[in-house]
Amino acid sequence: MARPDKAAAVAELEDKFRSSNAVVLTSYTGLTVAQLKTLRRSLGENAQYAVVKNTLTKIAANQAGIAALDDQLAGSTAVAFVTGDPVESAKALRDFAKENPNLVIKGGVLDGKALSADEFKKLADLESREVLLSKLAGAFKGKQSQTASLLQALPSKFVRTAEALRVKLAEQGGAE
Repeated sequence: MARPDKAAAVAELEDKFRSSNAVVLTSYTGLTVAQLKTLRRSLGENAQYAVVKNTLTKIAANQAGIAALDDQLAGSTAVAFVTGDPVESAKALRDFAKENPNLVIKGGVLDGKALSADEFKKLADLESREVLLSKLAGAFKGKQSQTASLLQALPSKFVRTAEALRVKLAEQGGAE
């Protein structure tokens, strides 16, 4: 790699690989420039979508310590570098692919682990991080309420039983 422009491109890609939470490889053959622009917009601020050269991407990924992408880097390839919530980006890619069948998700990497296209589709089916955290908080609150009710029930039941016993003894004492 004698050309400085290619060395700079590899260095830039390597930096993107290192700073991304997830990387998704797609095939974009048949998409128009306008469709690619729409896709970039739908990914939002937490992801960058770039058409890349396979050889330069392979070199950059290997230098970043990611060897799992070598088999998927064939044919026309574009990469989504996700720095934010990977679920949101996976949903955006899935939704766009439904509307535009020319976009094919090849696979990628999530937090250093290789994922297939099917695994990314499963990731897209997850609820957002905020929804999952709120469900978790609701479950914790529900368990706390159950525990509080249980702890209140014992003394309350004791008081009701003692009162019933007092009333019964009073009735028996007054009848004699």
